[in-house]
Amino acid sequence: MAPAPNLDRKVRDKILSDAVKLASHVNYQNAGTAEFLLDDTGNYYFIEVNARLQVEHTVTEEITGVDLVQSQIRVAEGMTLKELGMEQDQIRTQGTAIQCRVTTEDPAKSFQPDTGRLEVFRSGEGMGIRLDSASAFAGAIISPYYDSLLVKVIAHASDLHSSASKMNRALREFRVRGVKTNIPFLLNVLENQKFLNGTIDTNFIDEHPTLFQFSPTQNRAQKLLYYLGNVMVNGPSTPLATKLEPAKIKPTIPDVPLDQEPPMGLRQILKSQGPEAFAKAVRQHKGLMLMDTTFRDAHQSLLATRVRTFDLLNVSPFVAQRFNNFFSIENWGGATFDVSMRFLHECPWERLEEMRKLIPNIPFQMLLRGANGVGYTSYPDNVVYRFCELAIKCGMDVFRVFDSLNYLPNLILGMDAVGKAGGVVEGAISYTGDVSDPSRTKYDLKYYLKLADELVKAGTHVLCIKDMAGLLKPQAAKLLVTALRDRHPDIPIHIHTHDTAGAGVASMLACAEASADVVDVAVDSMSGMTSQPSMGAIVASLQRTPLDTRLSLEDVSRYSAYWEQTRTLYAPFECTTTMKSGNADVYVHEIPGGQYTNLQFQAFSLGLGEHFEQIKKAYKEANLLLGDVIKVTPSSKVVGDLAQFMVQNKLTAKDIHEKAENLSFPKSVVEFMQGFVGEPHGGFPEPLRSKILKGLSPLKGRPGESIQPLNFDRLKADLTEKHGKVSDYDVMSSAMYPEVCDNFLEFRSVYGPVDKLDTRNFLTGPKVTEEFEVTIEKGKTLHIKTLAIAPDLNKNGEREVFFELNGQLRSVLIKDKNAVKELHIHPKADKKNKGSVGAPMPGTVIDVLVKEGTKVEKGAPLVVLSAMKMEMVVQAPVSGLIKKLSVQKGTKLEGEDLLLEIEV
Repeated sequence: MAPAPNLDRKVRDKILSDAVKLASHVNYQNAGTAEFLLDDTGNYYFIEVNARLQVEHTVTEEITGVDLVQSQIRVAEGMTLKELGMEQDQIRTQGTAIQCRVTTEDPAKSFQPDTGRLEVFRSGEGMGIRLDSASAFAGAIISPYYDSLLVKVIAHASDLHSSASKMNRALREFRVRGVKTNIPFLLNVLENQKFLNGTIDTNFIDEHPTLFQFSPTQNRAQKLLYYLGNVMVNGPSTPLATKLEPAKIKPTIPDVPLDQEPPMGLRQILKSQGPEAFAKAVRQHKGLMLMDTTFRDAHQSLLATRVRTFDLLNVSPFVAQRFNNFFSIENWGGATFDVSMRFLHECPWERLEEMRKLIPNIPFQMLLRGANGVGYTSYPDNVVYRFCELAIKCGMDVFRVFDSLNYLPNLILGMDAVGKAGGVVEGAISYTGDVSDPSRTKYDLKYYLKLADELVKAGTHVLCIKDMAGLLKPQAAKLLVTALRDRHPDIPIHIHTHDTAGAGVASMLACAEASADVVDVAVDSMSGMTSQPSMGAIVASLQRTPLDTRLSLEDVSRYSAYWEQTRTLYAPFECTTTMKSGNADVYVHEIPGGQYTNLQFQAFSLGLGEHFEQIKKAYKEANLLLGDVIKVTPSSKVVGDLAQFMVQNKLTAKDIHEKAENLSFPKSVVEFMQGFVGEPHGGFPEPLRSKILKGLSPLKGRPGESIQPLNFDRLKADLTEKHGKVSDYDVMSSAMYPEVCDNFLEFRSVYGPVDKLDTRNFLTGPKVTEEFEVTIEKGKTLHIKTLAIAPDLNKNGEREVFFELNGQLRSVLIKDKNAVKELHIHPKADKKNKGSVGAPMPGTVIDVLVKEGTKVEKGAPLVVLSAMKMEMVVQAPVSGLIKKLSVQKGTKLEGEDLLLEIEV
């Protein structure tokens, strides 16, 4: 900067005088730069003279108004300083100037040089800002063999504070994508109070480690272009279940008044008076209440759980305005948690938060698998308790707690976790069999009444019958609900079913007549078959009766029209591809609604499509082999895995009994027999259990009871080391699904907020010349036009995809996964494997210090790299044996290219 702040005038004059004296003494006649070091007592020390202008000369030019470069040339041409008007007494300074060198150096890695292609370069300009640019433009290649300077930015204003403010604004307007820069460090310096006071010294950086604390740039627009380009070149990022394509349609979103607050709903009672008052209000409500499953179980059953947050949020304001009389909206839990990360690349917690912002008045409901949380296995107890706390914090209200075997210890733990977190506990009894059939004695009326007594005793606020396969016939429904109501007159009763056989509406009306308080429905266009009964049918059937739902059939129709259009976007996952109608044979095979369509898709993908009827029969046999169990995730998966195993290997129930000791059963079946899912009603089937376990020790007691508590702090530290900044929600996602969460966080860091894309573009990508908009946050909308895909590959096996983003040309390089199979591309290090050592920066290998088979300790030197006049020794991240070397002396590398592998 110039002038140097807080420098005593007398000291300044002495320094200038000595500089002139020194130059005169050696008869120096040219532009030059004299350097001095000043201590805190006012003493100064000569360092050196550079016989040229330094890169910092621009600040002197700005405050003096003298063009030093031009003046130097004029002097060389023979002009005198007097002729140039540059006599010392005529030089005046005005204001303060600051220069920042923007370089491709990463301050987070000790200013290691970064190289690559400038995908985006946009500078910050305006009054008082000067740019002296190097080779900085979109498409420029930053080489490891030249200086890392992109541009010099000079700010000039009346004083130091004003100049720093201008510089801050200009640097924040820069957009540099494709390589790392030092801009985050420069911004931290410009906002440091000591710097702004002009009181810094040579220890400034060492004494202020906060200068190296950076908020990562989001780079959302370029990441989204990279995602779109990748889909256009390599196809869908999420596997499509069928060859059908999403419809080319933009669903019509029902209009709602934007300036009107949603009317009050049950959630206001819950939040102001608590779960007990909430349950009391439900019980005292006149008429039948409905829970809408459209946001979860309906699409889990019909569309393989693939409905995205984008489409849910579009209709949320309409639901808040028109359906405030809902008991609840089921919108979370079950398979939606892992599928959102695994296939939709969305954060399930963000989905919940965003929906809550738009629907503040209706209770949200989720499906909690008791001690299994939202997973398929057992977890430490503290994970389940912490999960419920975070869910409440995110906006969840009602937790339907169930266990796949009605195993009370698992159920009660989940209920206790919800209760302690402050949620509404809806203890659920999973229904199977037929209470109206006297010959079905295992799961009779006494069994369900006894379970209900236990759940009420454990403190449930609402009692639920969860009929996951649609087995509850009207006559059985009336019998069961009447008995429960007689037994527990003050507890709200909530009934869940599936419409697989087509009798769902009749069964739910029978439940309502028998004094059930709430039944589950799905909006008409998302109802029927393996989904829930039709909302419109039940609303219409109860109009002008004592059980009137007080919902408008016209509103239901408008809601249904939206989903009728939206459903066509998910054609690749449409259950009607294989399932054309409901089927009453569900009363025989008892396959749960959510599993039925999944089994069909699996059968078709395994080439067993024509054998699906055989699979259904095998499902019934598998269920009986396992002891006629309650079938709901994860126990239903065990039955399904065994059924497919039997069909694939052409095994009968008799074969299983006779050959069990010599068969290799699916992992889920073995773990079920070990007791990892819980204990089924009536115990495990013997001697089949012993034959399948083949000497493995069975688990005794509740599975999660013997698991050590999870150390959340350690898990967060591990995730931070792998992925950078993570939230408590990410930590919980990892606790439930470690590998799925790792993959999701890695995907999001590369491709950005893909949940903001419309569904068709997310699934199959845009066509060339197509134009569309993406709103990444309120007030920030990207206008994107796809221009072209390069027909030729570059030497790295990449195709360039061209876009127009907000009127500016952008391009991304996408590795063609099919084409690169024919090219030799240097492999990248595996970020998930600590023994996979990658190049920390682009450069050339100048020495390899180890050989294959060498044993190394953590920190041992492995390879020496060189780039941009800088050498770096790569050290061993772990101790182990050098398994494989992937480089040799002279190898040229990109960042993160694999150097070697260490076997730990």
